[in-house]
Amino acid sequence: METTLPLPLVPSLDLASQPYFETGLPRKQLSHLGSIFFVAKNETFDLVFGFLQGHTAVRTFVNAAALEESDILSLLDAGARCVFVKEEQAASLEKYGDRIGLVATSAASKVPAGGALIDFEGDAAASKALLKSFVDQKTSPVFLVTPEESKAQETVTIAQELGVVPIVPATALTMENKDTDGKLSVPAIIGSQWASDRADKLIPTVVTDEKGVALGLVYSSQESISESLRTSTGVYQSRKRGLWYKGASSGDTQELVRLSLDCDQDCLKFVVRQKGRGFCHLPQPTCFGELGGISKLEKTLQSRKISAPEGSYTARLFSDEKLLRAKIMEEAEELCDAKTKEEIAFEAADLIYFALTKAVAAGVTLADIETSLDAKSVKVKRRQGDAKGQWAAKEGIAVAQPKEAAKAPAEVKKEDGPILMKRYDASQISEKELLDVLQRPSQKSNDMIMGIVNPIITAVRTRGDAAVLEYTHKFEKATSLTSPILRAPFPQSMMNLPQETIDAIDISFENIRKFHAAQKEDKPLEVETMPGIICSRFVRPIERVGLYVPGGTAVLPSTALMLGVPAMVAGCKRIVMATPPRADGSITPEVIYAAHKVGAECIVLAGGAQAVAAMAYGTESVPKVDKILGPGNQFVTAAKMHVSNDTNAGVSIDMPAGPSEVLVVADKSANPAFVASDLLSQAEHGVDSQVILIAIDLSETELKAIEDALHEQAIALPRVDIVRGAIAHSVTLVVKSLEEAMRLSNDYAPEHLILQIKDAAAAVDLVENAGSVFVGEWTPESVGDYSAGVNHSLPTYGYAKQYSGVNLGSYVKHITSSNLTAQGLRNVGGAVMQLAKVEELEAHRRAVGIRLKWMDERGL
Repeated sequence: METTLPLPLVPSLDLASQPYFETGLPRKQLSHLGSIFFVAKNETFDLVFGFLQGHTAVRTFVNAAALEESDILSLLDAGARCVFVKEEQAASLEKYGDRIGLVATSAASKVPAGGALIDFEGDAAASKALLKSFVDQKTSPVFLVTPEESKAQETVTIAQELGVVPIVPATALTMENKDTDGKLSVPAIIGSQWASDRADKLIPTVVTDEKGVALGLVYSSQESISESLRTSTGVYQSRKRGLWYKGASSGDTQELVRLSLDCDQDCLKFVVRQKGRGFCHLPQPTCFGELGGISKLEKTLQSRKISAPEGSYTARLFSDEKLLRAKIMEEAEELCDAKTKEEIAFEAADLIYFALTKAVAAGVTLADIETSLDAKSVKVKRRQGDAKGQWAAKEGIAVAQPKEAAKAPAEVKKEDGPILMKRYDASQISEKELLDVLQRPSQKSNDMIMGIVNPIITAVRTRGDAAVLEYTHKFEKATSLTSPILRAPFPQSMMNLPQETIDAIDISFENIRKFHAAQKEDKPLEVETMPGIICSRFVRPIERVGLYVPGGTAVLPSTALMLGVPAMVAGCKRIVMATPPRADGSITPEVIYAAHKVGAECIVLAGGAQAVAAMAYGTESVPKVDKILGPGNQFVTAAKMHVSNDTNAGVSIDMPAGPSEVLVVADKSANPAFVASDLLSQAEHGVDSQVILIAIDLSETELKAIEDALHEQAIALPRVDIVRGAIAHSVTLVVKSLEEAMRLSNDYAPEHLILQIKDAAAAVDLVENAGSVFVGEWTPESVGDYSAGVNHSLPTYGYAKQYSGVNLGSYVKHITSSNLTAQGLRNVGGAVMQLAKVEELEAHRRAVGIRLKWMDERGL
């Protein structure tokens, strides 16, 4: 990881008001600068966190003084280069070295290795005095930040005067060669800072690829930097011919990745993606000769993938996935068994060859692999690191069972403390306080979410497949995908599964089918409302449905079944499924098998708002649908709400949705371990999930038993960090009676309601609002999620007061008809004509009157 600042300025961005996709600077140009600054608050945390995860190559600086320490650690873990904190937080975070800085308010502050951040607010003299005190103390680095475009120039001037780093809004910057339209020229700021001993003030520039391999040495000027940033290509300054657009005549162009100055600011570095034969004018890829080692192997493999010689072993590996998989496992074992240095080097080289072949086959580059390594290197939250079961067993390593792990004191970090829900006695707090206690975790504002979702929807609506693929490449890293869709019939090779998984899916499929088939209306409803008037209602399936299955790294065949089976039972003519692909462009075989079982005609290889937009509007490849169903994060929900309100889309949705939740009602008959397990089954969904326990007249001993069971079970879970986040805003309410418990439950309207009480079946009559109810101690919520037969796509966030969960009715529409005889029209005609007269709709009145007159004239 670079230890110096890439450039003598850092652009800042407010994701909440100016999303990364809509900043004044083009998104690609902003990334060329190599670093960026954010302010992270509780309401913008998810946006900043999401940006960090998707932009690991960008050096990100974050003012996190408004956040708790746990959120600060999450930002560091996601890849933030330096997080600025409050003085009282700095001491406990000091162990993270130069990745922690201080939001400084006083010259007496002790500054961590990451440096000091001074907000430029109002009084320039006071800011300069504080800055100067840190400069005099030789604090390094020191940053001066302003959120205001109007103060950008003054901030840069002060920073250059005192030798500190200015942070100014990206919207105040331009890539032009000089200040334009009130915006500061980035090339001019860079040019004013470099040190050149040449009379023409050109600066030596080393050009490298993303792996750091030197391609050549050239010169740059302020003008060439401006052109390079503006065009996102390699543009340099020839000492004889002026601007040199690399590859303009040879075709060996360069795509600019980022640029930076060295520590002495007397040399510039361009990181590029070299196209064509290479950088050098000679027949070699670099001006320093041929590539070597892994870089050479990558280039050879990429060449073989395009055009392999007949009989090439590498070509066979590209076409035979099972052979390649077998060779990787074989070489890994041989490396493990190697003893001497020579053997280890030989076997490691073999393993690297086969591993890189798999990567190249999937469109993954060495740069992608190194980016992943860099992302891992900045992690601050450590995993246990145990070997997985089958490999541990092979080496004779004992694998602790969850129960044993829960008992081991070493598994509990003292600094983390117990995993404990807040407890309240409902009789001791007011009704208003009760409502506050049951408040769900706050979600990001709709304006903030839509600021990100709207550009995606617009891009997909206007550019179709190209936009879908662009976002899939960006968010899912599936850069090898060339089509956004996988059409049925799905190849058997994509559905190869262990028999026990097939059996589990088949059992779940059949139970879900039986329950939803029982919901069918066997015959039309017919009612004679008056003599001669027959009113009827009949059912027709919605013709085209789009089913959103969250995925990517997750495996969710259950959701594919919950959405697909009722669509199949209802008789929907076209079933389109959408799910995010994995990084290699593939989809988990479990989901493909489920799609095959329900008769899906295709799978859209995309997630998020882009998948919703593709199904809502249709693209060159993705069929347009009439209704979109399925769960997702806030961006998916926002996209669903948006398209359902757009008359141009002509699409409806199943329901709004929020984070998963459960409410457990327990009395003295409840098993503490069962209660704890039900609470945790939802807490592990995500940090924004919420679990509620309503305890009916439990003693301190009985409550403590549940709390102890919850903690012991939680610390044994692989997703314990997520559980901690969910439990932090989860509560136990102690009440006196079942009636009071059910009143609170109905007010809360939980997605999942679990009744662990004596005679639970009788209590179902008291349920007014809930997505789904789980009755008695032998009915964990998990059975509803997977295999019992009920649907697990349910209303959350209190929407159970207005919405049903997904059911057969979600996939059908009811059409009514009226059939009147002449006598029937006579019987009702007078009422119709009078009401039409009241409403002054004369044509309505006459439509009846003309018929009645016609009958009178003919004696009918």
